[in-house]
This record gives sequence, C-alpha cells and structure tokens, in this order.
Amino acid sequence: MEVRPTIDRFLEHLDVERNFSGQSLRAYATDLRQFEAFLAERSVASLAGVDHLALRGWLAQMGELGYERRSIARKLASVRSLFRYLHKRGEIADNPTKLLRTPKLNRALPSFLDETQVTALLTAPDAAQWSGVRDRAILELLYATGLRVSELVGLDVNDLELSRGSLRTMGKGRKERILPLLPSAIAAVNTWLSHRTHPPRTRHGIDSGLRAVFINQRGSRLTDRSVRRLIDGYVSQAAINCHVTPHTLRHSFATHLLNHGADLRDVQELLGHAHLATTQVYTHVTTARMLDVYERAHPSAGATDPDRQSA
Repeated sequence: MEVRPTIDRFLEHLDVERNFSGQSLRAYATDLRQFEAFLAERSVASLAGVDHLALRGWLAQMGELGYERRSIARKLASVRSLFRYLHKRGEIADNPTKLLRTPKLNRALPSFLDETQVTALLTAPDAAQWSGVRDRAILELLYATGLRVSELVGLDVNDLELSRGSLRTMGKGRKERILPLLPSAIAAVNTWLSHRTHPPRTRHGIDSGLRAVFINQRGSRLTDRSVRRLIDGYVSQAAINCHVTPHTLRHSFATHLLNHGADLRDVQELLGHAHLATTQVYTHVTTARMLDVYERAHPSAGATDPDRQSA
C-alpha cells in the first residue's frame, strides 16, 4: 500500500464515487500531499506502517510550523477520512486516527447584515444596465434562498421553476433540495432571463445550448470569483462598513428567518445542512442579538453600576 498511489486512489474515490466538488477535492489533495511529504521525510513507504505516534508527530510538526488550530483540524479531518476509507475496505486492520483528538476550536459566530443593510445592498445595482439586472437577480437569490455561491453559479435554466415559485439546487455531497422563492426574487430572475439572451460583448447572442442561469458579458458561465468581486463593488456603493461575502448573505438569510420565528429544523433543510448542530450556530447569533437589544433597551440594564445602586 504505497503512499502516493493509495492517496491518488482515495482522491479518485472522492471525485467519482462521492461526487465531491472541485473545491473540496483541491483541499483534500493539498492536505494529503502535505501528509505524504511528512511520511517521505521519515522514510515511511506504506500507509499500513503509520501508527498514532507517527500521526502525533505530524500534528506536532504542524504546530511548530505555526498552523492555526482550525487549519490543523481540517488537515486532520482529511487524513481521518483517508484512513477510515482504508479501514472500511479492509486494507488496514486498525484505524490509527481513532486515538487522536481534534484540536479544540473557539467557534466564531457567523457575520451577517441587518435588514436595512440588506435592502441597501439589494437596491445598489443599476437596473438600466445589463449587468445591473443580472446582479440584482444574483443578490435577490442569495438572500431569498441562502444558496452557497457555488450552488448559485451552478444553476442551470432548467433548475428554475418560477411558475411554481421554486428552484432546484445540488448541494454538498450531491444532495438535491428544492427551495421556495420570494416574489421579489421571482420578479428579479424573470427580468434577468429576458436580458440574458443578449450579453453586451457577443455579436449574435448566447449559444443556444448554454444552460447557465448567470453568465458574464461574453456569454460564459459566471464564476465564484466574479460573484465575490461584484458583491465587493456593491458593498462599497451601498456604504456598508463591514466585510461582506456571498456567504454573509447566506448567514443573513438564516439569522433573519430565526429572528422572525422560523423553526430551526426548517432552516436546516433550507440551508442543506446534514446535521442540526451546524444550523444551531445561528441560535447563538440571535441570542447574542437579543441580549444586546435587552441591555440597550431595558431601563434596569445598568442596575449593577455602583452609582445607580446608591441612588
């Protein structure tokens, strides 16, 4: 069980059998190639010869190199998946990663926009411009559905069921989900589809076989990077003084739903989370917001102040 061929086979398994996204595959490949280099330095030629002591040495090396706990945890998760795969297939008798603990993380609360900021962002695109019509539809969909940016740019025209007020998307692990659409999102997408057929930098309109919902001015499918870049521009235009990414709109979507009384499990389904615990982070956000409002609004919130107690 030579190291490199085994890792190559595992990555192929993730790609072909598990349908991992390109981004996830690149992350796994980076982590496992680094692990491969560590083993080569120690003349370990086979994964069957890796024990928990070797793995502890690898984790210690990453700490010495200055990797943050979150990065170490991700790399450990990649290596765990590799050994779990080998153990399940009977290629190793024991899984050496079982004895390792994941570094404890301080989970940061997701950042989100308030509703006034969202409104300012959604209305920033110029409806008189081809790109402005497209960008308004993009922003409306991100906020109305909580789509990941990869899911947004992966949308095809036949994924839209605008007459039924819904769309179909393929999320992580190739898991399909149907998402309802707000009337404002339906209107924005309908308007965009009527403009989509004539990108400004093409002579004869789009290719008849083009399936992508969102395209650039040359008639090609829009990329994740392009969406991030256009959001940066509208954030500046709307004078929103915080860092905003496509995922910020996903966080805002979930937080605002919970603030307005949505059930946590419904939000889990809409976001496409496999585990409820992943969605529960938004309850911490809403709780933090509630406490902040309480402390600012309640007349006795400052009662612990010595001056107030003596009054």
